[in-house]
Amino acid sequence: MATVNVSQILADTLSPDANTRISAELKLSEVLAHQGLTRLSEAGLALAQLVLTQDVDIPLRQMTSIILRKYVKERWSPYFESFKGNAPSVEVKSQIRHAVLQGLSDPNRKIRSLCAHTLSSIGNCDWPDEYPELLNSLIALISSSSSDSVHGAMQVFTEFIKSDLTEDQILPVLRQLLPVLLTILGSTEQHTPLTRARTVSVFRQCVTALYMVKDQHPQAVKEATATILPVWLEAFKVLLNLNPLKDVSNQDNWDGLAVRIQVFRTLDVIQTSFPRSMASYVRDYLDASLRHLQVLFQTYDHFYVSGSGSAPGSSEEETVEIPHLICPLFDFVSNVVRGGKAKDWLQAETLNGLEETWATNANAFVAHEDDDTQAYGVRVAGFELLYTILNRTPAQMCATFQDVIKQVIAATQRARESGSTAWWKPLEASLAAIGSQSEDVLECIEDEQDSGRAKPIDVEDLLANVIPSILHQSDFPFLQGRGFVFASQFAKLLPLQMAGQYLEAAMHVIESNSAGIPVKISAVKAIHNFCQGAEESAITPFVSRIAQDLGPFLLVTTEDTLSLVLETMSVVLDVDKGQWLTTDLANSLVLAVLEVWAKNNKDPIFLSIFTDIFASLASSTGVGIYENVAKQALPTLCASIAGAKRQEAWIAGSAIDLISSLVRGAPEGGLGDGFFALLAPSLFNCLSEAEDRDVLQNDCGQILEWRDPSGQSGLDHVLKVIARLLQNDDESGGLVIGDLIIHLLRRAGEAILPVLPELLQAMVSRMLSAKTATFIQSLVIPFAFLIYNQADTVLYLLESTTTNGRNGLDILIQTWCENAETFQGFWQSRVSTLALTKLYASGRPSLQSLMVKGDIILKPETKNVIMTRSRTKTTPHEFTSVPFPVKALKLLVHDLRSGGDSATIPKAEYDVDSDDGDEEWTEEQNQGFKQEEFAFLSEMLGPRGVNFDNDDILEETDDEDLRTDVISQIDMQAHLVSFFKECASHNVNNFSVNVDHLSAEEIMVVRHAIDH
Repeated sequence: MATVNVSQILADTLSPDANTRISAELKLSEVLAHQGLTRLSEAGLALAQLVLTQDVDIPLRQMTSIILRKYVKERWSPYFESFKGNAPSVEVKSQIRHAVLQGLSDPNRKIRSLCAHTLSSIGNCDWPDEYPELLNSLIALISSSSSDSVHGAMQVFTEFIKSDLTEDQILPVLRQLLPVLLTILGSTEQHTPLTRARTVSVFRQCVTALYMVKDQHPQAVKEATATILPVWLEAFKVLLNLNPLKDVSNQDNWDGLAVRIQVFRTLDVIQTSFPRSMASYVRDYLDASLRHLQVLFQTYDHFYVSGSGSAPGSSEEETVEIPHLICPLFDFVSNVVRGGKAKDWLQAETLNGLEETWATNANAFVAHEDDDTQAYGVRVAGFELLYTILNRTPAQMCATFQDVIKQVIAATQRARESGSTAWWKPLEASLAAIGSQSEDVLECIEDEQDSGRAKPIDVEDLLANVIPSILHQSDFPFLQGRGFVFASQFAKLLPLQMAGQYLEAAMHVIESNSAGIPVKISAVKAIHNFCQGAEESAITPFVSRIAQDLGPFLLVTTEDTLSLVLETMSVVLDVDKGQWLTTDLANSLVLAVLEVWAKNNKDPIFLSIFTDIFASLASSTGVGIYENVAKQALPTLCASIAGAKRQEAWIAGSAIDLISSLVRGAPEGGLGDGFFALLAPSLFNCLSEAEDRDVLQNDCGQILEWRDPSGQSGLDHVLKVIARLLQNDDESGGLVIGDLIIHLLRRAGEAILPVLPELLQAMVSRMLSAKTATFIQSLVIPFAFLIYNQADTVLYLLESTTTNGRNGLDILIQTWCENAETFQGFWQSRVSTLALTKLYASGRPSLQSLMVKGDIILKPETKNVIMTRSRTKTTPHEFTSVPFPVKALKLLVHDLRSGGDSATIPKAEYDVDSDDGDEEWTEEQNQGFKQEEFAFLSEMLGPRGVNFDNDDILEETDDEDLRTDVISQIDMQAHLVSFFKECASHNVNNFSVNVDHLSAEEIMVVRHAIDH
């Protein structure tokens, strides 16, 4: 097909005449589909050639390039997900590649960019196997004297380095590529700032790639960083020492900022990946960072704070703004400070420089996001920087806060008197900045006073003498709202009377018809904070009124605002355990929440808050509240479960979640008469396709007593649910089935005995085909629970069971031993460990000769190598084979060590040469952690580690029923030590012989347990 034909068809698709345009679009579709391989290949080549035709209008060439990329995605190779078949021949592909590569040098910028996108797609698919010359061709282009060629090729490199270089290719490529990139970066007259910025972006990706292969090629990477990084770091220092005002003085564009943006992003990556290389440059870069903030403030204030004009942007499609420079700058400084490398820089002289900038321009870099959405930007990055500095030098930083806020208040007053409309912004920004660090500020004040020193910042003075006047600034709602939020962030410092006054003011705003949305939202946020931080006695007098006022808010708010109101309602209901609730108020809240739920039952974030609210309502200690809440909510939720269509499963699922929250909040006396009778029909009908465990664990008695019209009991229906889950090939339910079976075994008692053999048989059979770790755990843990309580009975059943020619006990033990170390859950891990001690101590003959998978066999080709999926396929792991008693001891030793005892056992020490610069790990060079934080970490991992002793910290998701179980109360470390001592003293199950089969380190653990 001739080029002119394609050109005409494409031109006609731009025709203003509808008939011509529609006809051309149909012809184009025919050309690009179902026309035979030869014609389709010709069409692809014709498109590529048309893109290069200089005498064709630019809009037509642009559209052609877009269609060419679509052609590549749909017709090039099965590599692309959208591939539709009829790939071009090798010869045609080569011709198309050549044409697109030529397009990178086209005189038109947009054509170059479009060709770069197309070539990136082709490169992703073909390089290096089918297109080995791509890399050399691109390097040739960026090495040429043509700025157009460099511009086009750099856009390909931006994606190429990130996506396609393997660990074996990266080092040779960088040796060839980086010198050329550095030359382009330094050629300010020949290449545009955006092209030069792309060289820095590519260099950053190279640094990341080097870091990723550091373990595979340690010496090569060490040499590369030693020779490459210093040259670039010197170049960056020169670039950052140039006055940034030159980059924003151009009224047409701010392209020059793009280089600085990429430099700071790159410095952040280098500081994280190769901090040793940065050590001698850090001070220079920190000074440059501060200088950039000071120099660019006036421009930032003009365009972004005062809103006196529109920023020019860039000459291309890329976004280049001052905030995009400030954010990575803040990130870099935070990274350095957090790593403890800026101690000297943070002395008084430098902080005074920060103070001067902040005092005269307090809204600089933190006043941009007036809506306080907290999307990542200058404000959030600034808060993060303040947090980092505050954690390194808390008293000094708080004193700076104090000096700055005084100067800001005075400057604000002067600006207001002079008639400035933006007078309030510095004060709002300063309060936002200090308030964002409220927890650390409060901690610092307490620490200083406990040490007999004066408090470094007087927040009480602000709360008493500054904030009250702000609360009346209704003409400036963002400042007024900030006053409410600031007061609530420091609620702990407020006397009871003053806290009451602030709450009264917040309630007045919420109830006012004239107050604007921003200040109302701030008042709600303040109430949320007060409920979490103030004395409960200060809130209790207002709490009923707050709940009444928030109720209507639920019905008129959406999205983020609704989320805030719901979260606030949730914490309000927790005040005084909801004892203040009346039945009328509870009923109105239930109706409001149900109405909001009906509109938002697909949103998981909202659902988590709904369940908290229902649990709080149900657990209220007010007289008759639970009964009324259940009576009001249960019929509606049951109707939603019964009426949900199959394609709207989330409705039934979220309704069950809300009912589960009612169950969790129910009093100890039970769910109440008729609860399960009302729920059961819709629940079991739904559970024939879904699952839920909470009702089962709370009131099993009602389940056992309930009968459907056919006479089947609730237990029969639960067993049907379990059978369906076991037969289902979809294992996404994971741990649910295991928890369901556990609660059934624990709660049903003797009622389960008649069906127990059949249930165990089904579980063993399913083990043979189970694939996911969570599903396997669901099948093993119930056996562990039964073995711990009735070992002989269960083992007898398993020994007499055969599935697919294999003994049931063999299937269970093999599955258990291979997966025990991956089990999740505090209670679940414990019951597995306890059952293993029972199995070992039983000495049962059927277990003695049972061979299971032991330790991994280390091979020279896999030692010290990260095993990717592809490597594992070609070189699969191999394991030793050991008797079950030996494997049981190995697992128990592992559990003992994870319980904390390993911290007292000597370990071999290795001297590893590192490029990370962490050899001198002193207090000020420990990645930002304080000594007491390391002590806490050591406490967690050491002899008194929380692994066994503090399930509240490790397993927030374990339900309360299992937390209070006797298994959760056992001192596991003492239990295991006692077990090993007992085995050693009586040589239980040939203990001495079995111990000899352990590794040297495992034997050391056993001896340590026995001897201490």
